[in-house]
Amino acid sequence: MTPCLLALDTSTELMAVALLTPAGEYLANERGGPLASARLIPLLLQLLADAGVVLSEVQAIAFGQGPGAFTGLRTACAVAQGLAFAGNTPVLAIDSLLLIAEDARAQATEYAASAKTRPGLNITGAPEDWWVAMDARMDEVYAARYVHDGKGWQTSMAPQLWTLPALSRAWIAEPPLRVAGSAASAFGDRLPWGDIECWPETHNRAGALLRLAREAWDQGRGIAADQALPLYLRDKVALTSAERLVLRQTVAPVAGLA
Repeated sequence: MTPCLLALDTSTELMAVALLTPAGEYLANERGGPLASARLIPLLLQLLADAGVVLSEVQAIAFGQGPGAFTGLRTACAVAQGLAFAGNTPVLAIDSLLLIAEDARAQATEYAASAKTRPGLNITGAPEDWWVAMDARMDEVYAARYVHDGKGWQTSMAPQLWTLPALSRAWIAEPPLRVAGSAASAFGDRLPWGDIECWPETHNRAGALLRLAREAWDQGRGIAADQALPLYLRDKVALTSAERLVLRQTVAPVAGLA
């Protein structure tokens, strides 16, 4: 039986919100970044209204836990926790880099099925082994490695924060088959791309997020709201005044739903 799942991710400049119901899927992909705190809750409520679903019917709330933009991770976690507390609902923490891999795998599968090709890509069949490499600013990269076995994802190497030289050495020692994420566009030939298949853009983050949320639900990975935490790979122990303001503006509307 199809569960009712609400999912959100604000880990990058692109915001993804999704709702799964027995009647179908509802997806929204929008610009995020500074807009996320103002748009996230209205967008969630709009999807619920479009589906004719009330919050008490949602069986789990999934959120992109990171790695990613610090304030974006705090925003997503705060909203997920607030909604979960309001409905005494379990939370599903989703690896935000795996979201990139899931979207890229869907793109590759679509291209393989339709026999399409793009310059610089060698589409040889269904993807299996994926690296994700995302621009983390400051000449660093959030990177991880995953394997899809045809049924679901397994983490081969958990997300880490890499310097460009360190990631270059790892890829020279063992060149990846395919890499998804913004590092290709951000750093160009500062990384050893060689014959790697590159998938630098996401096409449907909300759809990928919802598939991962369903996989997490099926695996029984729900946790209590107070156990949900963002995944930070860069040390930061205090919020700036601007970041505290963003979080107050985000949390206040959520509290009003309780």
